Amino acid sequence: MNRFSSMIKILSLSAFMLVFSQAAVAQNPTIETAKAQCLIGEQIDGYLGVVSGKKPTTEQLREMRSINQKRKIIYADLAKKNGVTVQVTAQLTAEKLIAKADPGECVQMADGKWAMVPAVN
Repeated sequence: MNRFSSMIKILSLSAFMLVFSQAAVAQNPTIETAKAQCLIGEQIDGYLGVVSGKKPTTEQLREMRSINQKRKIIYADLAKKNGVTVQVTAQLTAEKLIAKADPGECVQMADGKWAMVPAVN
């Protein structure tokens, strides 16, 4: 399988990951609250992270780590099935998660800085 075919396949599987991870987060009021308060946000590496200068609660940090562990397992599985690296899988999924972030949430930009998703008018 050439690299282009792998990328197309991983993109479609990333869509599955997007649905899976959003469902997991949506069922987690601790993370939903933290994201709405811009304490925790989606990073460019495909994992949740602490927004610069913010101090999430111990519970929020614990839940964030739990979700990130689950994502890492899924990324590794998708990467293995598609012959790409975990990093490629995670980054492709990150693009989709960041694009789907709700207004008012903070997301990490390509330069590593955090930005709040603007409200749609």
